Amino acid sequence: GGGSMIKEVKMEGSTWADLPFKFEAGTPHISGIIGLGAAIQYLQEIGLETIMEAEHELLVYAESELSKIPELKIYGQAAHKTGAISFLVEGVHPFDLGELLDQQGIAIRTGHHCCQPIMDFYSIPGTARISFAFYNTKAEIDKIVLGIQKAVRMLKN
Repeated sequence: GGGSMIKEVKMEGSTWADLPFKFEAGTPHISGIIGLGAAIQYLQEIGLETIMEAEHELLVYAESELSKIPELKIYGQAAHKTGAISFLVEGVHPFDLGELLDQQGIAIRTGHHCCQPIMDFYSIPGTARISFAFYNTKAEIDKIVLGIQKAVRMLKN
């Protein structure tokens, strides 16, 4: 508990403040507010147009490189999309692929990504998903592609 949570304090007991204040204990999250301000300033200095161009370039490169893996199918071919690619590798559960990549020091997301209706539509258990932003590199994408190829080779043996 803390300040602003209590409406009244008496020797016999206390009463909670009205919602939402009864859940707002103590000092506001000042460091978070300062951090958010710094993050906004950082993004403004780079420029949103520059960020969008960099992310699009990485997306195009990643889709091109991933398409060279015959066992890999990309889900979602929208003309306009952001830096995330959902995919499956034939015969490999996305959780298993995630584990094999994790063992190589590569972090991806796996699962239904809160999109069970889409997974049901495609009759799939989930997908593997890579996502990137302007600070990622083509070398990191190359590492993911090599990691997936290694995982496929391991599973074929």
